[in-house]
Amino acid sequence: MKKIILAGGSGFLGGKLAAYLLKRNYEVTILTRGKGRKENQITYIHWDGETMNDWVSEIDGSDAVINFTGKSVNCIYTKKNKQALIESRIHSVKVLQEAILSCKNPPQAFVQAGSLAIYGNTKQVCEETSEHGEGFSVEICEKWEEQFFRVELPETRKVLYRIGFVLGKGGGALDPLKKLVSLNLGGTVGSGTQYISWLHIDDCNEMFVKAIEEKTYEGIFNATSPTPVTNKEFMKSLRKVMGKGWSPPAPAPLVWLGAYTVMRTEPSLALTGRNCIPKRLLDQHFSFQYVELEHALKDTV
Repeated sequence: MKKIILAGGSGFLGGKLAAYLLKRNYEVTILTRGKGRKENQITYIHWDGETMNDWVSEIDGSDAVINFTGKSVNCIYTKKNKQALIESRIHSVKVLQEAILSCKNPPQAFVQAGSLAIYGNTKQVCEETSEHGEGFSVEICEKWEEQFFRVELPETRKVLYRIGFVLGKGGGALDPLKKLVSLNLGGTVGSGTQYISWLHIDDCNEMFVKAIEEKTYEGIFNATSPTPVTNKEFMKSLRKVMGKGWSPPAPAPLVWLGAYTVMRTEPSLALTGRNCIPKRLLDQHFSFQYVELEHALKDTV
């Protein structure tokens, strides 16, 4: 049985992937800041995400390492939070690289969960070779990716997924939007012309399995469905699936106010977007289960 290490795998994406991997007969170990334990066939090992320790022995002999570590972007960008957003990502990549280089039997793949935010706020179609945007979110992504590709790992293939807006049950990015719709507040956010590059969790999980199993997967991939939509279209589909009619739009000033006072998060997360396509995955003939937004929402809502 092949062993997969999920670093920072206690969150929404890591938890969903762990369950998916177990069904595929993989052994799963999660590196967590929480307590070490064995639960639901998963081994949890404590780590701090930045220093070499006993957990390193788990990497040796494993088949692949997948890194989800990083402070959630769902916060207000204070100076302290900005520093934590960057450092939590850089430190985890660095220490995992050190761990892999120290192995007698290194994993054959190191897969990094990145972000489409690297393209900035743009309506132009973005594929993997498109220009990067501007702003703090872009800066995080650039530093993160630079560290990931800086260190040569002679026996380990490297894959980086720039992940979009993942739709899944029981958490993730969709939950706050569902809450708004249920309160009849699920109207267009801001101008409504900002794009949402969405991805169903099942397709996301399968992408990680492909990165583990397929030797042709290497380098940077946009992890998103081939059919991005505008915020206006997205909210309209979500209201329809949830059985809600028209809802009042939320103009930008209201979004700013609500983000800071109620949601305690950065308003740009709702007011900006990017129009991304998964060119390299399509070139690899990756088969998407969900290409229609309504179909994906019906399954997850």
